[in-house]
Amino acid sequence: MRVGVVGLKRGLHLADWCRRLGMEVVAACDRDPGCRAEAGGLLPDAVLTERWQDLLEHRLDGVILANDFDAHAPLAVAFLERGVHVLSETAACADAEEGRRLIEAVDASSATYSFAENYVLHPHVRLIGRALDAGELGRVNLVEADYLHGLPPEAVEELIGDPGHWRGRIAPTAYCTHTVSPVLALTGAWPVEVTAFSADEHDPRAAVVMAIRLSSGALAITRHGFLQGEPDSHWSWVSARGTRALAESVRGPAEEAWSVRIRSEAWANPDGRTREERRVPPPLLLPNTTTEPGTPSPRAVPAASTEHGSAVSRTDETVERDAEGTVLLLQAFQATVERGEPPLIPVRPAVAASLVGVAGAESLENGSRPVAMPGFFRDPTA
Repeated sequence: MRVGVVGLKRGLHLADWCRRLGMEVVAACDRDPGCRAEAGGLLPDAVLTERWQDLLEHRLDGVILANDFDAHAPLAVAFLERGVHVLSETAACADAEEGRRLIEAVDASSATYSFAENYVLHPHVRLIGRALDAGELGRVNLVEADYLHGLPPEAVEELIGDPGHWRGRIAPTAYCTHTVSPVLALTGAWPVEVTAFSADEHDPRAAVVMAIRLSSGALAITRHGFLQGEPDSHWSWVSARGTRALAESVRGPAEEAWSVRIRSEAWANPDGRTREERRVPPPLLLPNTTTEPGTPSPRAVPAASTEHGSAVSRTDETVERDAEGTVLLLQAFQATVERGEPPLIPVRPAVAASLVGVAGAESLENGSRPVAMPGFFRDPTA
């Protein structure tokens, strides 16, 4: 599988994992010559260029878009029109019109669109998803998600105070998909209405809280931005309350933060006893082998459990917890391109999650009034 990469900051990390998973990174671009120079050491066989348009002339099976946060949709449309499969980073579109054009381009293309939202695949989110799928929680009525950074004030100002950088020009609600996408994936619902609030009126751009009414009738509360107490699980904390039980990631340090707490009250259990347990995700293993382009890539799989813990083969590499979502995401993209499997997160949920941030910005501008979501992104076949 021949891959191109646009943007060589986050994109270089993704390119490295593509290479490790058996994909061939043949071309990449970035406006910054320093980024291109760094990429040259890791990707010596790739053509490196300043302009993303140059990648349109390469024979690519897929492209990874990791350029500026609010500039993905036009590139996605251009590659889809060339029949190149797209894996786009975590804002599918900057407004509703871009979202419409992106969906139309996907519907008209022979290629596919996948959303590069690795937070849906983090270990704690997957554990909560399994509990939901097993019916342990009942019907979800409240789901919460955090994406928070506990940075010092001067670091926050450096990130969001520069209007020339994408962090400085986007609305404070825009960077919401690391919370909203897990919510939509866990509930299988669409966002219907959004109300947004600044966490601190004295520093309104630093952090926001959004209340999202879902099509299932449940409420989602998402918090993102810069607040103290960032979760050790890659800045992510998720909770799902159902009619029968609660599942939430543990607010603990280091490895503990990837675990999930499940609690059900006495009335919900046949034995009349309250149940509370912590579930630890098994390691994700990657066969420690080198593959040549064109050969089947190694597949990351959870380690088999034994009564003494997780069995780890000496020949397998344990994927770091904060990389598990990225590895599974890239493997899913490869399966879509090479074997025709459906995208893990297709275009409509990607547009829906991104437009929650747009609706949130409108809500903030209008005194935190609720804003109805458009409905064009809903899957007409669902």
